[in-house]
Amino acid sequence: MKILIVDDEEMIRGVLREYVEFEGNEAFEAKDGMEAVKACRENDYDLVLMDIMMPKLDGFSAVKEIKKTKDVPVIMLSARGEEYDKLFAFELGVDDYVTKPFSPKEVMARINAVTKRRAGGNTVEGVLKFEGLEVDMAGRNVYVDGEKAELTPKEYELLFYLVRNKGIALTREKLLYDVWGFDFFGDDRTVDTHIKMLRGNLKDYRKFIVTLRGLGYKFEV
Repeated sequence: MKILIVDDEEMIRGVLREYVEFEGNEAFEAKDGMEAVKACRENDYDLVLMDIMMPKLDGFSAVKEIKKTKDVPVIMLSARGEEYDKLFAFELGVDDYVTKPFSPKEVMARINAVTKRRAGGNTVEGVLKFEGLEVDMAGRNVYVDGEKAELTPKEYELLFYLVRNKGIALTREKLLYDVWGFDFFGDDRTVDTHIKMLRGNLKDYRKFIVTLRGLGYKFEV
């Protein structure tokens, strides 16, 4: 894999590079958000490790710019462990959030988990049709009555996960763990927020995402 490491601290970049390369991956570096955005415009990466507090352009702003053109998995690295920071990061479409100080081994474990999750644990390929809703699992496209739906990266992952587990009751906690890849402590409004946005984009076919009161959600046709 090609992994971009973005951090203004050279020592942290060096340590992460060592572990990334030790596991057989290619490592690339950027020392601030502006360098990261430029690098992602000019190259394709399999994953980005992104610090938040950096000069010139912070990590949140960098992720927002990168996600406009590239659906690349992002793991945030930050000394800021407040709940609202994590919620904001997930709203931007990041895949995981690791709080400093961290163990490089933990970061590598998170990278492996995100990669597996992106590949899809319960593999369902091809184009699945549910009335006027078409879900292209392999191409990562969704069509509503023939028109392509413009979903955020996290909305795509959430919908694909629900479809792969069609007919199965999924708690908010399980959705957070499997889709966001983070042991989430606190309220689970982020799931409800994404479900609301996803339903809005699915229009009439929002009916397939059923609310299980007091529990979570289920994709049911």
